[in-house]
Amino acid sequence: MGFKCGIVGLPNVGKSTLFNALTQTAAAQAANYPFCTIEPNVGDVAVPDPRLDTLAKIAGSAEIIPTRITFVDIAGLVRGASKGEGLGNQFLATIREVDAVAHVLRCFQDDDITHVEGRIDPIGDAEVVETELMLADLESLEKRIKPLEKKANSGEKEAKEQLALMMKAVVLLREGRPARQAELSAEERAPYSQLGLMTAKPVLYVCNVEEASAANGNEFSKKVEAKAKAEGARAVVISAKVEEEIAQLPNEERKDFLDSIGLEEPGLNRMIRVGYDLLGLLTFFTVGPKETRAWTVTRGSRAPQGAGVIHTDFEQGFIRAETIAFPDYVSGKGEAGARDAGKFRLEGKDYVIADGDVMHFRFNN
Repeated sequence: MGFKCGIVGLPNVGKSTLFNALTQTAAAQAANYPFCTIEPNVGDVAVPDPRLDTLAKIAGSAEIIPTRITFVDIAGLVRGASKGEGLGNQFLATIREVDAVAHVLRCFQDDDITHVEGRIDPIGDAEVVETELMLADLESLEKRIKPLEKKANSGEKEAKEQLALMMKAVVLLREGRPARQAELSAEERAPYSQLGLMTAKPVLYVCNVEEASAANGNEFSKKVEAKAKAEGARAVVISAKVEEEIAQLPNEERKDFLDSIGLEEPGLNRMIRVGYDLLGLLTFFTVGPKETRAWTVTRGSRAPQGAGVIHTDFEQGFIRAETIAFPDYVSGKGEAGARDAGKFRLEGKDYVIADGDVMHFRFNN
């Protein structure tokens, strides 16, 4: 399953540096001038999960295969982007294609790195970008509403339903509020997400701080965290510069470096996990002597859907899922021990997959 998280923000806030660290490449040019990223860069990264190592050790697996998430580095937006300022429109189109938005905010002082608006104000930066996205969403909706109104007025049921959904977003956007704040029924969520609204996507605020604040944040990041909490969004503190340094170190040197700056793990690990959670994803595992592998499904997925992630034939011919919860697999030291402890379950088509399930699917060929 392909899940994309777009990295957005004003120019020179550290987006490309962060992307470089995420993908451990220099694919995105990090330079001290606006629009140094002229095409979206895409990188797949593994989702850190220590459970994989634990399972593989118990099963004696020859290979470990983590689940992955895609990050898209999108060039810096500026005030007026919704009207084509800077490199606006082409990058707004790219944002529409992602599943969630990681909004990088500059939370550090550095006279050597220019700020496109000449000040350090992460809340103001967030508002500039959010405003441009809202304006672009509103313009898109208003263009689509006119022909829909004619169909709705003629009694077309589908047009009426779609128009009602669109108007929920329009009302919010005209009030200066993002489309993700709409109150939706369970039935409305899927069609609403298909409207392609940038401000309907879940948001992760990434507070890019200086090295000294990498562990605990600073006064700027605290303000962003408060904003995120008030909105029901998420926030993480990261020093993009530090993360880029970590990414370039050999694995055996990373722990000592992290210890020296007071970090237990790279900030990117937290960012990836929070992004994964933000997208409403969870992980189940398949375990055996050949490989231990993590698989991604959306929360609420049932067993046949999980089987289908592995292979479409598994979903079509699904019979049952042999299932062991991760803690039970570990305490039983494998499948045999879990069986003996009565923790081995046979689940049918209605079973909702839980995060950490160790599963084996039975299916008709």
